[in-house]
Amino acid sequence: MRKKQQPTGPFRAGDVVQLTGPKGRLNTITLVAGAAFGTHRGDLKHDSIIGQPEGSIVQNQNGVEYLALRPLMTDFVLSMPRGAAIIYPKDSAQILVQGDIFPGANVVEAGVGSGALSMYLLRVLGENGTLNSFERREEFAAIAQANVAAQYGGAPKNWNVHLGDLQVELPKKCEPGTVDRVILDMLAPWECVDAVSDALIPGGLVVGYIATVTQMSRFVEALRASKQYAEPEAFESMVRDWHLQGLAVRPEHRMIGHTGFLVTARRLAPGAELPQFKKVKGDFSDEDLSVWNPEHLGERQVGEKKLRKSLRNAQAGADARAALED
Repeated sequence: MRKKQQPTGPFRAGDVVQLTGPKGRLNTITLVAGAAFGTHRGDLKHDSIIGQPEGSIVQNQNGVEYLALRPLMTDFVLSMPRGAAIIYPKDSAQILVQGDIFPGANVVEAGVGSGALSMYLLRVLGENGTLNSFERREEFAAIAQANVAAQYGGAPKNWNVHLGDLQVELPKKCEPGTVDRVILDMLAPWECVDAVSDALIPGGLVVGYIATVTQMSRFVEALRASKQYAEPEAFESMVRDWHLQGLAVRPEHRMIGHTGFLVTARRLAPGAELPQFKKVKGDFSDEDLSVWNPEHLGERQVGEKKLRKSLRNAQAGADARAALED
């Protein structure tokens, strides 16, 4: 029988537990025998949770009730230590579907960020798939690796993390025409079009996760100019929760709006020329292109102090999960 990647059954010492308390407030703890979760409403003994089935209602010393569940991957992703900003779960879901990620695929992603998308990809790829992740910054790669280890109980054997620029490192790590899908989450994805085109199989798919309209436009024009792709498609997704209280059923006042654009394109066969199915007109100059360069777009810098703290927290989570597996 294959070992489950996620723990199930009664809670054990070392398990990560998400507690939903009064007013729906969430707290995440790691169970330690003899320890207590303290709040201004009283202490909740970890021993009162250990041994209980998942989904139990537990009480603290003052009778305050909490719902105890193991966090879903989405819960973990939204609360895990971060170096770079994460790809939001709603966009990860679109990437898995619109990117047609399938079990056993050979997938490349760049950059790895804090490991959020890597976790979802690894789950879909299964043991027979391969994920090669490329990251320019060593600190981000370390945080991502620790976060993935915390989620999966160690480093997945089918996940390889490479340091360096994709356009330089990809030809060294993947043979031409062997990659099924490429996902680009970077400032200037248009710089990688040639390297990605060489790596992709005919009919393979590239997905760009793009922050701004100008970046999206330049990436699309680079794909078209390469003459190696079918016509690109672009879209975004928005999520709106609903308030559900008796007959007071209405949209929530807040929603998850724009987080990023997704651009997809299929790789043509070598030497194939795409028919002009529709007229494509590009109206821009070299001066227009210059303001889309990375130095003009600006890249959000993460402080070294925050990175060190995120890495410590991520590594602590990985160590706790490793101890649970042992």
